Amino acid sequence: MNEFAMVTGSHSNAVLIDLDGTMVDTAPDIGAAVNRMLEDFGATPLPFDTVTGFIGNGVTNLVRRSLETADIDKRFDIERAQLVFEQHYAHTNGQLGQVFPGVTAGLRELRLRGYRSACVTNKPQALAASLLARTGLANYLDVLVAGDTLASMKPSPEPLWHACRLLDVDPGHCAMVGDSPVDVAAARAAGLPVFIVSYGYAGESGAGALRGDALIDSFEALPAMLAQRRLTTHS
Repeated sequence: MNEFAMVTGSHSNAVLIDLDGTMVDTAPDIGAAVNRMLEDFGATPLPFDTVTGFIGNGVTNLVRRSLETADIDKRFDIERAQLVFEQHYAHTNGQLGQVFPGVTAGLRELRLRGYRSACVTNKPQALAASLLARTGLANYLDVLVAGDTLASMKPSPEPLWHACRLLDVDPGHCAMVGDSPVDVAAARAAGLPVFIVSYGYAGESGAGALRGDALIDSFEALPAMLAQRRLTTHS
């Protein structure tokens, strides 16, 4: 089975899930690649927490903010720097980070309950697909919509709507799960409820300040929360 192919048939419920900070703690991999890039340019490596704060808005934003923070943005072309970062990240991707506890069990339970699921990420397709395969999460996902799948990425609603089309599910029967303001903004624009994980890369304000529809500590709690929301919505 090709886990990222078009899903045929009609399914009434689906979950769209962010990748970085939601399913996988990718910050160690990303931080290592950023600092290797900076070292190539003769700059001092950035603190881990600083790089983590740049995750979620795509690779170009990550590289640009890293160069700005290292005070070398005027000396290097963003496209060149991004190429160097991606070369390093191809080696660090999935090497240091780990799947968050409860994610695999939660995805397995969602599948058992008949939910379809899509990964909707701003990470480029090649890197996202490689990471999902390496971690085994691809086995529980039906669709991947990456940062370079469409002309726009989150916080645009288009990637979420595109995932719904691939899953053959009406957006009214979907929910978004993420960890950042970008995920909340995309879900709100798409008209989807959004669940926020408490452990992700929410930034200084914290996950509780993101104004999601619910805060979850573990994916293992997600199936029951979705079922309860459906009962509440249709009562």
